[in-house]
Amino acid sequence: MVYTARYGLEFNPFLKNSKEILVSTKEHKEVTFRLDYLAKTKGFGILTGGAGRGKTTAIRSWASSLNPSLYKVIYSSLSTLTVNDFYRNLAEELGAQPSFRKPDNFRVIQDEISRLALEKKKTPVIIIDEANYINNAILNDLKIMFNFEMDSRDRAAVLLAGLPQLNSTLRLGIHEPLRQRIVMNYNLDGLTKEEGRLYISEKMKGAGCNQPIFEENAIEAILNAADGTPRIINKLCNASLLVGDSNQINLIDAGIVMQAINDSELG
Repeated sequence: MVYTARYGLEFNPFLKNSKEILVSTKEHKEVTFRLDYLAKTKGFGILTGGAGRGKTTAIRSWASSLNPSLYKVIYSSLSTLTVNDFYRNLAEELGAQPSFRKPDNFRVIQDEISRLALEKKKTPVIIIDEANYINNAILNDLKIMFNFEMDSRDRAAVLLAGLPQLNSTLRLGIHEPLRQRIVMNYNLDGLTKEEGRLYISEKMKGAGCNQPIFEENAIEAILNAADGTPRIINKLCNASLLVGDSNQINLIDAGIVMQAINDSELG
């Protein structure tokens, strides 16, 4: 990408598939603290946030920090799996042979969780992303599946992550028994203006940039349009770099950002 050279970037840090640069905001530290608590306490945890607020990035960063000799991390996304596929995938990821029938997979999953927890002394950490797609049947099943009657302590940490409507689903009366087992519930808010500025500068620094790229009014315009959502900050920074380069402008101002906003159909 030729335009990265104009702005002194080794790569474009605002693209999704570029090298990940984690910005340690106050919110990110709080999320990590809550997730660590869930892993130690075990039971059910809920992490919600609007689209593009950084849930998956935070979860991925946290999961990679867990000691593999103490935790076994299993990740699945409900947006891509049918109900039966969900159970088969969970059994397989736990290291067991999945069955075709749901009751058999239930038993296989429970047996494998017990084996990991009691014999291997490992805590299974089961992350269910995009859990706002979860249906009532799966929620009821989860309550049963992770209920080990002979043991008063939970044997696994189960994190449900998704959009804020996940909490609305859990507030339904039929889910009261499951809700009582939730030990952590956190909603990711957007970045503050101060954190937004830090986010942009840390991303650029992580990409080897030692020169100013955005004027202060340009950063202000990006942050106003993004409303604290990291995904939109990335989108607008990237679009601004493209517009700036095509106009052969070395220092991006608010005018370039407004053009980028229009190009991104956010204006």
